[in-house]
Amino acid sequence: MRIFGVVGWKNAGKTGLMERLVTEITGHGFSVSTVKHAHHSFDVDHPGKDSHRHRVAGATEVLLASRNRFALMHEMRGADELPLSALLEKLSPVDLVLVEGYKRDAHPKVEAHRAVTGNPLIAPGDPTVRAVASDSAVDVTVPVFDLDDTRAIADFILSQVGL
Repeated sequence: MRIFGVVGWKNAGKTGLMERLVTEITGHGFSVSTVKHAHHSFDVDHPGKDSHRHRVAGATEVLLASRNRFALMHEMRGADELPLSALLEKLSPVDLVLVEGYKRDAHPKVEAHRAVTGNPLIAPGDPTVRAVASDSAVDVTVPVFDLDDTRAIADFILSQVGL
């Protein structure tokens, strides 16, 4: 499975870039799935709904299905967080998986960077960062793209993964 990541500090523009990349790359006719790492507790379920009631009752997994989509929720119940590799195994085959976050994992990445955040670049100390997408000039040894030049970033990613 081909995988490429988007990393960066908070408010760097990762999610917006991910959204634009999915649109651009699927527009080229490739199938794309995404993985998003959350550092905080999150919920895709709502109190009072049947699936939420099943989880609260103690179900380890709840599969919610309709003719339009299905969602599988798995409660960790105190177990260790799964590594990215284990999560990728749960995905159906696609041409490319874009991963938001997981900056410490070994897959290739593009770093989203906004100068206004004042955060340092990740790229200089991380050989897995293959390019930087920034809203300002940055001094790095990897290719630099304008953060809003989605087409160029997508073309770079596609060439990096061999698509």
